[in-house]
Amino acid sequence: MTSPRLPHLVVETREIDPVEDLLAFADPRSPLAWLRRGEGIVGVGHAVTGYETGLEGVDPDALPSPAEAWRELSASAEVDDPVGVHGTGLVAFGTLTFDPRSRASSRLIVPQAIVGSRDGRSWVTTIRSTASTASPPVVEPVPFGPYWSATLGPGALDPAGYQSAVRAALEAIATGEVGKVVLARDLVGTVPASADLRRLVRALATGYLDTWTFAVDGLIGASPETLVTVSGGEVTARVLAGTIPRGADNEGDAAASFRLAHSGKDLDEHQYAVQSVLDALAPHVSTLRADDEPFALELPNLWHLATDVAGEIADHASALDLVAALHPTAAVAGTPTDAAIEVIRRIEPFDRRRYAGPVGWVDAHGDGEWAIALRCAQIGGDPVRGFAEFSDTMPVVAHAGAGIVAGSDPETELLETRVKFRPIVDALA
Repeated sequence: MTSPRLPHLVVETREIDPVEDLLAFADPRSPLAWLRRGEGIVGVGHAVTGYETGLEGVDPDALPSPAEAWRELSASAEVDDPVGVHGTGLVAFGTLTFDPRSRASSRLIVPQAIVGSRDGRSWVTTIRSTASTASPPVVEPVPFGPYWSATLGPGALDPAGYQSAVRAALEAIATGEVGKVVLARDLVGTVPASADLRRLVRALATGYLDTWTFAVDGLIGASPETLVTVSGGEVTARVLAGTIPRGADNEGDAAASFRLAHSGKDLDEHQYAVQSVLDALAPHVSTLRADDEPFALELPNLWHLATDVAGEIADHASALDLVAALHPTAAVAGTPTDAAIEVIRRIEPFDRRRYAGPVGWVDAHGDGEWAIALRCAQIGGDPVRGFAEFSDTMPVVAHAGAGIVAGSDPETELLETRVKFRPIVDALA
């Protein structure tokens, strides 16, 4: 039975003329966006919070899972959706912490309105709670504010400290504690309090077309790694592990791609990540397919080893159910997962918060698209409690990591984090 404490949502989706710039509809100060190659969805306003952790006085162990909370909320919704494509109807944007012990909050945010575009069709969804007296938001393009830039510098783990951390991880590997562990380092700084954050989203979306560009609750980034996509009973995922910087010219670039494809260290790291995804999905699917060999995925700043996975869902699992089953993958934690998490907690001198956690959206049917929050920064808000607050600036923190396995070189892994920082650092400049 649906809890009487839950709001009753009334949802209407209507097709509109094609929208050229979805991002223009987003809130300049707190954008909600999920974009790829100009398509996707943006949210306007805040109807309800569908799930939240970190609330004072609330025992986290007493909370339902995000999937359970969303099922209960969406079951009571009244949805009128004649458009019926991926991303229409009732939708929540979500960002979840990497570690359940994090001080940050995991949230599912249901906006008051959603503007979307897919396969040449555009739509507007309005969402209202019968318990709310809030006025509906104005759904119209908002001019972009002036350009701005951030100040960034070393955080709790500077370059020398990161190389020391890698050596500590290698000791854990040598003693058999883990086979692989992913270690991150951080950059911290500030952005102007008046910044139009859509400019950061746009810089990432235009510079990295083949990534998932996201903005949810102040977490903004461009992730190349699909954690899971669920649509009509089908599940897909893209596993990335193994990285090398792009070459300076065509010849150097081809040589870099070849080295990655034939690197025993990177192939081992990649296989750990693929197997963790296959093992997590297996209980939920009737069929499961994966590429026999990884392919080299080309991004503007680096090459990744990539493997695509696909299957048919057998147990009616929602996108959030599969997110829970998959996260954290070996690509962002290590293997064995539980042991790798303990090594990360011991070695990293900071809370990752939402970095390397799931970010994406889910609809009333349980379909959705979720990525791993990489190449990103958290700007302002609850997840960075403890930073000094200034009237004219907001705090920003970014992370980048590398997979450490036997044979990893600390200096090479540091270079990999520098390359991975480039998308968000360049966009913030």
